This record gives sequence, C-alpha cells and structure tokens, in this order.
Amino acid sequence: MCIDYRGFNVITVKNVEPLPRIDDLLDWVQGCKYFSKIDLKSGYHQIEVHPDDQYKTVFRARYGHYEFIVMPFGLTNAPATFQRCMNDLFRPWLDKFVVVYLDDILVFSKTLQEHQGHLRQVLEKLREASFKINAKKCEWAKTQVLYLGHVLDGDGIKPEDSKIAAIRDWSTPRTLTELRSFLGLANYYRKFVRNFSTIAAPLRRLLKKEAIWQWDKNCMSALKRLKRALIEYPILKVVDPSLPFVVTTDASQYGIGAVLQHDDRNGYRPVEFMSARMPSEKVATSTYERELYALRQALDHWKHYLLGRHFKAYSDHETLRWLKTQAKMTPKLTRWAAEIDQYDFELKPVKGKYNVVADALSRRSNYFGAIVHYLDIGIDLQEKVKQAYAQDPIYSDLLKRVRDAPETEPDYRTTEALLFEKTNVFDRLCVSNNKEIRSLILGECHDIEGHFGWQKTLANLMRAYTWPGMKNDCIEYVRSCKVCQRNKTTTRAPLGLLRPLPIPDQPGDSVSIDFMDTQVKSRHGKSQVMVIVDRFSKYAVFVPLPAEARTDLVIQKFFDFWVSENGIQLSIVSDRDSRFTSQNWQELMRVYGSKLLMSSGRHPETNGQTEQMNQILQQVLRMYIRPDQINWDEMLPKVASAYNNNMHLSTCRTPNELHRSFRPRRPFEVLNRDQIHRLPPGTKEFVIQHEKRLATVVENLRKAQHRMIEQANKHRRPSQFQVGDLV
Repeated sequence: MCIDYRGFNVITVKNVEPLPRIDDLLDWVQGCKYFSKIDLKSGYHQIEVHPDDQYKTVFRARYGHYEFIVMPFGLTNAPATFQRCMNDLFRPWLDKFVVVYLDDILVFSKTLQEHQGHLRQVLEKLREASFKINAKKCEWAKTQVLYLGHVLDGDGIKPEDSKIAAIRDWSTPRTLTELRSFLGLANYYRKFVRNFSTIAAPLRRLLKKEAIWQWDKNCMSALKRLKRALIEYPILKVVDPSLPFVVTTDASQYGIGAVLQHDDRNGYRPVEFMSARMPSEKVATSTYERELYALRQALDHWKHYLLGRHFKAYSDHETLRWLKTQAKMTPKLTRWAAEIDQYDFELKPVKGKYNVVADALSRRSNYFGAIVHYLDIGIDLQEKVKQAYAQDPIYSDLLKRVRDAPETEPDYRTTEALLFEKTNVFDRLCVSNNKEIRSLILGECHDIEGHFGWQKTLANLMRAYTWPGMKNDCIEYVRSCKVCQRNKTTTRAPLGLLRPLPIPDQPGDSVSIDFMDTQVKSRHGKSQVMVIVDRFSKYAVFVPLPAEARTDLVIQKFFDFWVSENGIQLSIVSDRDSRFTSQNWQELMRVYGSKLLMSSGRHPETNGQTEQMNQILQQVLRMYIRPDQINWDEMLPKVASAYNNNMHLSTCRTPNELHRSFRPRRPFEVLNRDQIHRLPPGTKEFVIQHEKRLATVVENLRKAQHRMIEQANKHRRPSQFQVGDLV
C-alpha cells in the first residue's frame, strides 16, 4: 500500500537528525577480514507511531478511513527517525564492530571467533528490541561484501564496478550519430582531462564533412584513452559528503541515464555514472512517466548518499517541477512519487542541449531500436532470481533436493544458486513465481523480438527459460499488449479453394519474391521493399528500393542481397510485375537455370509466402518506426533479425536455424549465460543431425500445409467451371 503524503510533508518540521557520513562509516572497517550484513524486514513498519500522532497518518480506502499505528513509507522524516532508533539501539558498539546506515547493519571483525561473538551480541540486542530481520537478504561471516556501493574485503575498500560500467562498456561507435553522442559526453568533462584535444583528434576528424568514415586503430586508441580518462582519477571524484550533491537525469524510450556529481565551486565533478535500459513499454508509456521513472531509479540507486541531506536534481522535463503539487495521479505514479518524496531536494529543469551527459547515457547507441533491446540482466536481477526461489513452493523444494542430493533429480542442475532444467539440446533456467521477473522476461521475448503472437513468443521463451503456466502467462501478456492492440489487424480468408505450391526439398531450392509499396518516402529516398523469402527455411531478406526501381537495379540488388550469400535457386515464385516479365529478368533466369513460377493474374494468393511476409513486415514496422515514418528503411535489418530468429509455426524451427545451420544467441538469453547446447560435436554426426532436422521440417511443412488447406477451405467453395464453359 502506498499513501500520498506530499501535502503533509510540506508542512512537516524537518528532523535534523543527520544520517552518518559514508566515508566515516567505512573508515572503521579497515583491517577487518570478516563481515556480516543484516537487513531488517520492512524496517519502517517495525517503528510504532506515538498514539497522539497516529491521526496524522490517516488515509481513506474503499471501506473507510484508517490510521497507521506503525511508521509508513512516504513520510519525509521517516529515514531520520529510523536512523536515530538504530543509533540509540547500538550506541555502545557503534564504530567498534557495528556500523548502521538506515536498515543496513554491518558487523565487522578481524577474526572469525571474534566475529561470532559480535554477531551474537548484535542479534541478541535486536531480539530484545523485538526487531525482525529478513534472513534471505542477510549475509553471514563473509570475507567480501558489497556495502553502500563499496566492496569490502581484507585488502581494504574498493569502489563498486557498476560506478564506471556505463562508460567503460560503451560500445564502439559505428555511425556519426553514435560518435557525436560519445564525444558530447566526453566534451562536457574536457577541462578535467589533460590533453583532451590531442586525444580526441582522430575521432573529431571523422566528423568533418569531407571525411570518409574509416574506423582505424588510431580511432580505437583514442576511444580507449578517453574512456579511461573519464573513469579514472582525477575525473571520477571520490565522494566527499562535505560537498553538495547534484543529480542529473534523462530518459528516452530506449533507456535512462543519470550522473551523480559534486559541486566543488569549480564546476560539477562526476562521482558516478548510471545507465540502464527501459525494461519494457509498460513501465513508462509517456515522456513524463519516463522522466519520473529515471528520477526514481537514480535516487534509489544513490539513496545511501542522498537520504537525509539536501541536494539539487536536474531533469529536462518541465512538468516534473509540479510533482509535489499534482492533484491526480495513477496508482503507479503515486507509488513512485511517495518513494521520491522521502528525499529533500530542489528540482530544476534543464534544457536537453545542456543535459549532454545524462542525455548521452540514456541514448547510448547500443540501446537504439527496440528490437535489439537488452534486458537489464546484471547482478541485481540475478540476485532477484536467486532470492525469489525461496518464495516459490515448487522451486524452493526442488532446488534444495538438487543441491543436497543431485542423483535424485537427474533432470536438473544448479550453478551459482540458479536452477536449470536439462534438455536434449540446451539447459533452461527455472524462473520462480515472481511477477516482476517474469514480466521482464516476457517483455524481452515479445516486445523486443518483434511483437509476434503468443506461439512465437512462447517458442522464444522455451529456448532459455521454464516455469509452470508459461503458456497461459504468454497468452495473457500478448493479449494485453497495447502496441499489438493498436497496430495489428484481423484478416478474413477469401473465397476459392486453396491449392498450395509443392514443398521444396531443402533450403536454397526455391524462393518467393515480391514488391511491397510503403507509400512513404524515407529520408534516403526509398519507397518500396523487395521481399525475398526462402520457401523451405522461411528465411527472409528485405531490400529497400526507390519508387521507380528498374529491372537492372532489381537484378543487381537480388544478386547482392541473395545470390551472393545463398547461391542460385532451382525455382523463383513471383507475381506478374513488369520487372519479372521483362526480357532482362527472363534472360537472368535462363543464365541461372532457374524456373520462373508466376502467380495467376489478379490472384496474389498464389504467391502466398511473400504476401504473408508483406503483412508481417508492415505489422512489425508499424511498431518500431518513428511517428513521421521516414526511418522505415533503417529498421529493415532489425525487423529481419527479429523475424529470422523467431520460431516459424510451419517448420517449428527459426528461419536462421534452418538456413544457417545454427541458432544465434538472442538478447533475452543473456540471463541464462550457463546455457549448454548438446549437439553432436563431430562432422559426420552433425551431417546426420542436420539431415534428420530437414526431414522433420519437411514433415512439419506437410502438416502445416494440410492445416492451412483445411482452415482456408472452410470458407471457400470449389470452382464449377469446366474446360470450354463460357465465362
């Protein structure tokens, strides 16, 4: 339950109880080798509200008015009150072998025996005060722990790797746009980087109008030197709690970016960078929601620095200034606002052109294109998956049996506390009954892989994951997808009995070709798409063409995009477009030795393969192109990637798997890094396996063709015409 206390917080006298300085806390752990982290269960709810003040927490629900008898979330003084309680409880041992930051308790000792005694004292004190701990989030007697953004071990204190990962893992620019994005971020901090102009010179040369794009070793060296300069001293400043903090955030439809900085009176110096992808479209549907989500995530990420102190926050969305006074909000936004309202900050708008750092982090080149999106599967989510097992009655028992007696469960294995189900081809990660985790994975397999139907989405899921009720979850997710509801249309079968073409014997034997007019001219001057589909593997290639593409250009593109990679076909199926009936195309077929099969006039269903592909292409493009639609040709490779890596319902295989004889790894499989493929290793065995697969596909195609004929002919009637009849 989340209550909107913004109005109450405005008139509340602020508690001046200071939160401890993080650098002071960490000074006391130097030289210690054993650490335990204790997390309190719903810590705020374990503090009682004084009876005289309970009426101040009143809220209205469906069945009447209620008051909190324990401290709720969302009150501006809640962090300081909780910290004071912890300080009073552990005052005799503070900084000796205990440090406390809100509900994060750290016990540290030099020897194991000493540590056991310290733990006993701390736990006994918690018991006396009737505090309950969250055992699943506690860590006991570790030689290395992560505490308040720092890694503590016997050797000392190190910064958490995620502080610099957003810059360190920046991918190599492939276009001028990507290069400008990185240089915009680097240039913002140029005064802190010695010899910045000299280092960046090879990169800046690529920005000149007359320059030809050529990424060489000098460019790579400059990129590495700039990245190293941005994340190493003196550019990345060590936290100094005596200096004011500044948080700057930005969000795009692809991701969020934020930077935590110090105002040292000589300018803003970065402390940490944060960059993450937007989990799915359902998380934030409008610009306002995305900016609010970015602010919420940034504050939560750096809460150990920001809670209990005043700071500035910059966002480039003007309406966020009215966050604390907005009257009506959805339950989701109310919950986010309550989390944000715990912080004491001044929110300032900043124009996008001045917000270059956070803007660059939120629009990193490898975030672009929702199809090649990336599930933010880092250590945090892996930890969530591990912790969620304990809440699942099925997997918690199974995990215990596999860990304690693996011989009793030969179909399962564990790796780093993750549970995997073994199959004949690859191992699948078991996902517990956690809606947040399942929703993220479903979004990755549906939203990012082309917004295909539930069957293809389910096939994607089953390549890497498993959980009870996966099919029903998949159907419900696809059914409720807003993007699909807006863009997909229903179709009706025409009259006339369906007589499909014969099934090819193997990939490369026969292709279908068609032209699709987009009726929109792209910024590169393209207006139509040549659609090429292998009729056996269903592998597709989409070639953008200008509106008046002549036969010689079509022939050139057909060779460049298909023949050069896949060889010559035995047969080519097309409609009666003038380019296919031209003398040049007929001569090409004669030279290639290919048989040209043309559809019946005014009956495009004869070439049903590409007609269906045209519908799929239109449908998927609608979901990913810009509102002005002028970038549709730039999205074609990504649409092709999404289609070719989704299971085809006719073959029960992905087109890539059949056409290329291997299955590329997809972004949604990243969480299952330990996936094991069990294909035969030898060449002979591979050939046998491949032949079996082709035979299976032929049988699947026959079954699919039979189903298609039955389904289509339900609404058709046979022709009564005989040879010689007048029509």
